[in-house]
Amino acid sequence: MAFDFKKEYKEFYMPKNKPSIVKIPKMNYIAVKGEGNPNDENGDYKKTIGLLYAIAFTIKMSKKGSHKIDGYFEYVVPPLEGFWYQEGNKLGIDYHKKDTFKFISVIRLPDFVTKEDFNWAIQEATNKKKQDFSNI
Repeated sequence: MAFDFKKEYKEFYMPKNKPSIVKIPKMNYIAVKGEGNPNDENGDYKKTIGLLYAIAFTIKMSKKGSHKIDGYFEYVVPPLEGFWYQEGNKLGIDYHKKDTFKFISVIRLPDFVTKEDFNWAIQEATNKKKQDFSNI
């Protein structure tokens, strides 16, 4: 059965209804930054999230190719996480100005993924998808 981060780390992915302090250990993530209205069909958000998932699934499916990752185990790709903000807005978020949103979206990677494995995944996805993954 595949390792599922959401089930194994419920305290991080399915917090209780009552506020509490949770200590988050060091973890590996892939990330992408962007800006603009997340609802824009041809916007930065949709494009960059597609790139992020392409890398996450390239790593997950590496077991089926020639690139073997030391310590690899079967896992479920963890959920997308994100951080949204607007620069210069002291009152929080102004939802009437979605075009000024900035974001950092991340997907957790298993600890066995090294920088070399990540670089391989970028190259592999670039070759297969014929897209630029340099901002991941």
